[in-house]
Amino acid sequence: MARKPHEDSRLAKYLEKRVLELRPHKTQAEIAEQAGFINPNMIAMLKNGATKLPLDRVPSLAVALECDPRLLFNLALDQLGGDTTVRAIEDIFGVVVTKNEAAWINEIRDASGHTDPSLTSRGRSAIRGIFGK
Repeated sequence: MARKPHEDSRLAKYLEKRVLELRPHKTQAEIAEQAGFINPNMIAMLKNGATKLPLDRVPSLAVALECDPRLLFNLALDQLGGDTTVRAIEDIFGVVVTKNEAAWINEIRDASGHTDPSLTSRGRSAIRGIFGK
């Protein structure tokens, strides 16, 4: 069986999980319609890695999935790999940070008194411990 080009992408895995979470409230076809996709099978194609998510579809799909558009944008960028578009976006904007990641950064700034602390091995271990790594 031929492998799909994006089946192992973080986006495909995220969509699989998110569609399951939304299943009690909406179908894949409803998600596709809310996102503005003409083909109702587009969500299935994204989930199984048959196609990649066009960057211009991120905002509408994020609304349909009820998720942070910056998270979805990062996942879509991952699918592009070393593409020149990705490099240009990162050169201009740096790392795209989700709302949740921004909250962590703001908490670190507040806790450190805005002193721009470096990440020490102790700090890294503490953060990894929070996530069981």
